[in-house]
Amino acid sequence: MSVGTTMATNRRARFDFEILETVEAGLVLTGTEIKAIREGRANITEGFARPQSDEMWLFNAHISPYSAAGGESHDPTRPRKLLLHKDQVVSLSRQVAEKGLAIVPLRLYLRRHLAKVELGLARGRRRYDKRRVIIDREREREARSAVSR
Repeated sequence: MSVGTTMATNRRARFDFEILETVEAGLVLTGTEIKAIREGRANITEGFARPQSDEMWLFNAHISPYSAAGGESHDPTRPRKLLLHKDQVVSLSRQVAEKGLAIVPLRLYLRRHLAKVELGLARGRRRYDKRRVIIDREREREARSAVSR
């Protein structure tokens, strides 16, 4: 999608969900939050995005307090506003409401000194779908190794 320094990834999302579409969004952060992200103290594994009153918000993304902040720091799991175009918010909101999809963060990265999050419009996988993904991945790996011999 875009080039940037990856600060956090949600590896579990691609296993638990089938990603249908990806979107890049900016994040509204405080000063100590961006400094903590630059230190690599972010975790988006449990995060999800949800539309609220014509805006998109990121919930459960954990950004640990900045080490040099002292007592004045931020709430690690506070909801954070996502910066998207209005038509993107409307489109994602409609798809989540109609089709029962979820919006999950896939990657948190820095691009030109700005924090960005890659969101994925996702459909949940059943247990048997997850097993099928593992089997397909193993077969592909075996085929690649057989070809390279």
